[in-house]
Amino acid sequence: KHKQPESLFFRVLNRFVTMSRPEHDAPPEIFYNDTEARKYTSNTRMIEIQSQMSERALELLNLEFEGGPKMVLDIGCGSGLSGDEISNQGHYWVGFDISKSMLDVAIEREVEGDVFQADMGDGMFFRAGMFDGAISISALQWLCNADKSWHEPRRRLKKFFETLYSVLAKGARCVFQFYPENPAQMEMITSAAMKCGFTGGLVVDYPHSTRAKKYFLVLFAGSPPEGYDAPKAKGEEEESVDGEEGERTVSYSTERKQYKKKKRTSVKDRDWVLKKKESQRKKGKDVRPDTKYTARKRSGPRI
Repeated sequence: KHKQPESLFFRVLNRFVTMSRPEHDAPPEIFYNDTEARKYTSNTRMIEIQSQMSERALELLNLEFEGGPKMVLDIGCGSGLSGDEISNQGHYWVGFDISKSMLDVAIEREVEGDVFQADMGDGMFFRAGMFDGAISISALQWLCNADKSWHEPRRRLKKFFETLYSVLAKGARCVFQFYPENPAQMEMITSAAMKCGFTGGLVVDYPHSTRAKKYFLVLFAGSPPEGYDAPKAKGEEEESVDGEEGERTVSYSTERKQYKKKKRTSVKDRDWVLKKKESQRKKGKDVRPDTKYTARKRSGPRI
């Protein structure tokens, strides 16, 4: 009985700790410094988790569907743990990451793939159709943060998916394991991919488990090949039928979504114009005086 309050305290504390997100602390090139990068060679638990997620991503990528060794792009390759899994399955790989410290560890480990330092939000720099597939482990959610004053998440996502589509071979697949912060962020990522020509959807492993739940975005550069079945989520025996409580494999589509541009509503009413003119006056610019005709809509045909 005396231990119950203590155990409750630690459960609440643990819940708070697990809610902490690295992307809230610092940009990736700063967060993954030398100290943090070393954990990926010394922390056996972290290595095990990374290896398991990489293995699962490659399972969903299903490169064996067409047979033979393939060229794979590892996005946010870090210290090369995910690249090791690619090599173990007999494929070749190229990876890039924004953190120099993580890449230094990869080079020190003498990984088999080639690694480069680059920001995925700036787009791909490889030749068209170079890769047969792509994976990414715990990196995609970083694009949803504006770490610099000029960063705009939607534009960076658009640039990323547009250029990724171009460097993938026709019909190639890519799998992203990521940690969406909320449903809005998940929708922003998936809609950006669909607008750039990808098809596919979200696979959620162990949807009823707080700790084991993992999100995988499975995409095709175009339409899936004939005879290819949609990937299944793990832990399905615990899932319920659509419409009931619980989560299933989320919206897997073979069609590209079409989006219509919404008409912008005018915001240049009288108040807006007056504020704009006052702002110009404060900057010392010559501005016409305000009258009852300011911002009034003009009638009659335009000449």
